Amino acid sequence: MAKQFNVPPVQFPSGGNPGPVIGPGVQQRRPTAPFQPPRSSNPSIPFMSFDVGSAAASTSFSTTIGGGGTGFEDEPPLLEELGINTKQIYQKTISILNPFRIKPDIHEDGDLSGPFLFLMAFGLFQLLARKLHFGVLLGWVTVAALFLYVVFNMLAGRNGNLDLYRCLGLIGYCMLPIVILSAISLFVPQGGMVIMVTSGVFVIWSTRVCTRLLVDVASYGDEHRGLIGYACFLIYALFSLLVMF
Repeated sequence: MAKQFNVPPVQFPSGGNPGPVIGPGVQQRRPTAPFQPPRSSNPSIPFMSFDVGSAAASTSFSTTIGGGGTGFEDEPPLLEELGINTKQIYQKTISILNPFRIKPDIHEDGDLSGPFLFLMAFGLFQLLARKLHFGVLLGWVTVAALFLYVVFNMLAGRNGNLDLYRCLGLIGYCMLPIVILSAISLFVPQGGMVIMVTSGVFVIWSTRVCTRLLVDVASYGDEHRGLIGYACFLIYALFSLLVMF
């Protein structure tokens, strides 16, 4: 025999849509209207929610404040902001290319932009010869600069005024003959007499230029020119070995 249950009657609101029965003391939440952006004051652009005139005015005001009233026309070039003087790099490069007419006054200001470009070019030529030496070049140049800095200041004593920054820049700029050697080695058979003689010529070129610049820029060490030249010869002979083998 089935059991019968007493089911309370369901009451519908007067609108005809069923809804939950709200008891006494419970507040009913009213639905809110969706967000509507403010209407534009410009009737020709009905879908824009801002005033074009006020936006243009605010933009011009911010440009005036940020640029000092002059805009981007009077901003310095990007290379100048980064401290890269292309004219100075060009003059130093031309000075290195002529070992008989060196201008030491051009190299008095320290610069690492040119040496970095020369090292990247050296590494690129070595890469074309199927030799990956980018990390080796950067490490060897750093160690060479420390070595030459210590040797020069030990010889000069208290009279030495060569700092490590200028020493690193001079070694890097005098790497230009070795960079040219690495480019020539792409067209010369490796391990032959031709590449060895050519490497000797370019090592002497780099040694002469670096020795002259170190003695003239630091304004000391003329009596120790032979010892300084020997240290420079060891440095650039070491880099030439990367080209020959």
